[in-house]
Amino acid sequence: MPEGLFKVILDYDGTLTAEEDQVGELAEKSISTLSQEILKVPLAEVRDAYHRTRAMLLAEPHKYWWEVNGGIASYSDEGAFITNTTTIQTMLRLNSSYAHAVEQYFGEVEYDPIVDCSNYLFHKHTFDLEPHFREPTERVLGHLVAHPLLEPIILSSSKGDKVRKNLRILGFEDIRVLGDTRQYEIDPSWKREFVHPGQGSGQIFRVDEKHTVDLRRPAYYSALANEMQNAEGLLVAADTFSMPGALPMMMGIPFLLLKTEYTPAWCEAYVTSHPHGEILPDLALLTLPCRGRGVRARAPVHSGGCPFCSNCC
Repeated sequence: MPEGLFKVILDYDGTLTAEEDQVGELAEKSISTLSQEILKVPLAEVRDAYHRTRAMLLAEPHKYWWEVNGGIASYSDEGAFITNTTTIQTMLRLNSSYAHAVEQYFGEVEYDPIVDCSNYLFHKHTFDLEPHFREPTERVLGHLVAHPLLEPIILSSSKGDKVRKNLRILGFEDIRVLGDTRQYEIDPSWKREFVHPGQGSGQIFRVDEKHTVDLRRPAYYSALANEMQNAEGLLVAADTFSMPGALPMMMGIPFLLLKTEYTPAWCEAYVTSHPHGEILPDLALLTLPCRGRGVRARAPVHSGGCPFCSNCC
C-alpha cells in the first residue's frame, strides 16, 4: 500500500448505476418468481397486490421499512430498490396465505422466511439485470484508478460476483469489490455504542420526529473498520442514507449522499446537518483533482472543494 493512501468507497446499486431505470424490471421479475415459484398463485393477483402495497407505502413511507431481526434497516422511501424490497416484505407480511407459502418454501432460514425471500429475489434478479451505469461512472472510476493516492473500492450488499461481472463491461476488472457487506443486517445482540453529537451514547438515534436510525450493523462495521486500518483516510459515497451512510458518519468517516430523483428530503436534511455528512449533487464531482491528503476542513464539494482533502482547488 502506498504511503498516504486514501480509500474511496463507492456504493454500487444506485450510486454507480441508475437503479431508478431498473427497478421496474426488477419488480416484474420478482413478481413473476413469487407467482410461479413461491406463492403458486396467478401472476395478475401478485402484480395487483404488489402495486397496491407499493402505493400504500409511498403514501406514508415513514410507517413502513425494510425490517431485519426486528430492527429498521431502511425506510421504504430511501431508494428505488429499497422501495421494491420493502413492498415485497410488507405485501407478504400482510397476507397470511402468502406468508405461509413463503414459510413453506424457505424451510431453513438465515433471518426469517420473509427477509430471506426478499433477499433471494434481490440477489437472483439483480444479477441478471443489464446494468444502467450513470453517465459519469466510467469517467469517475477512471479518474480514481489513475490517481496514485486514491483507491476506489466498490461496496455492495449484493454478491461480489454481480458487481465484478458488470464492472468488466466498463473495463475495470481490477477494482476491489466489498461484496455481501450486509449493510441491511441488524444484530440486536451487538452491544457497541456510538456517540451522537447531540444525543449522547447509544445505538439507535433519532433523525427527526418520524425517523430513527439503527446502527447495530456489526458486519458492515467490521468491513469499514478493516478498511481504515491501512489507509490515511476513508470516504463513503452512496445514494441512500440508513444502510450505507449512517454508520460511517457515526464512525467519523466522511459520507457523501448522492442526490437522486428519489432522495427523500429527510435524508438530505439529516446528512447536511451532520458534521461528517455532505450532499453530493452529481457523481461527476468525484473527478475533482486531488493533490493533497486528509479531509479536515475541506471545502464543500458543491462549492468546488475537493471531495477527498483540504489542500486542493
